[in-house]
Amino acid sequence: MLRIHFGLEDLARTRVGAGPDAMWEIVLSVQLLQNREGPVQYDGWRRYARDRLRWWIRPLMTLAPHAPYFPDFLTPVGPQTGLDDEIEHVLATPPARIRADLERLAADRPLPDWTLRMAGGDIRILDGLRQALRSYHDAVLQPLWTSIETHIEADRAKRLRAFADGGVEGMLRSYRPLMRWNPPVLEVDYPVAQDLVLEGRGLLLLPSYFCCRTPVTLVDPELRPVLVYPVTHDLHHPIPRPEGRSLSALLGRTRAIILRSVQDGCTTTELSRRAGTSIASASQHAAVLRDAGLITTQRNRGSVLHTLSPLGHRLLADPEDSATPSPETQQEFSRG
Repeated sequence: MLRIHFGLEDLARTRVGAGPDAMWEIVLSVQLLQNREGPVQYDGWRRYARDRLRWWIRPLMTLAPHAPYFPDFLTPVGPQTGLDDEIEHVLATPPARIRADLERLAADRPLPDWTLRMAGGDIRILDGLRQALRSYHDAVLQPLWTSIETHIEADRAKRLRAFADGGVEGMLRSYRPLMRWNPPVLEVDYPVAQDLVLEGRGLLLLPSYFCCRTPVTLVDPELRPVLVYPVTHDLHHPIPRPEGRSLSALLGRTRAIILRSVQDGCTTTELSRRAGTSIASASQHAAVLRDAGLITTQRNRGSVLHTLSPLGHRLLADPEDSATPSPETQQEFSRG
């Protein structure tokens, strides 16, 4: 059991997170991919995610294994200002802190050599970790992000209603049976016995989509106190559709094919052949896509050349391949 000890100042400084925390969702979902725990509703998501895994899952599973401990530096507590800022916050962790966290992790399992280089501030390894975090989020979590936000907002609304009726203590009581408020202590179902004394720092309560069964907190008691807890899930988790179906629903099947056919540049004649349509139809669809800012068309001698615009590239971008480190860095990570 985890026992969180409150004082009067702590009650005044306790709050619920404003939305999903990207780093916590990354770490907890990576752990879920390595086991079969949790409600059966996660099974469909696991199948979807595993079909999209690439090189970047190796370093993430090394740092966030299916184990009671993962390094605290992966989930810094700070303003939720977006994924890029949160990743940079992780990478800006002082090397001594990274080294201490990795030594704790290494007490239970052997770690590859690249983790030592990361603790030493190796720019290439840190950049590879940046790319791994971004690629995993874009490929596996981003297609589900609207649902993640919806679930967390529903839980947050429930806590705010409890706060309106009974103040902070009323909000803490609303967490039964997951947690039990026995003033001045919040008792939390937890795999190990632990006491956390807030000492006037307050508590950040973070609802999480991928937190499973029991809440999670940081190991280092000197860090800002945070308690991540599972939200209630729908009976059927939404599984993102393949990108092609989503794009077809947005543009229409033929226009989606036209847009993909333009990726490496082509003339209207080539476009009609690739899309299996007439030249006149291909020209008409290209005009619509051009007006929408998705392609550009330029004269090239006696014909016109269609190419993707930056917006078109972003629409078609495959997030799983959006960031690729050097072959040397990938080889380093493959040993983990």
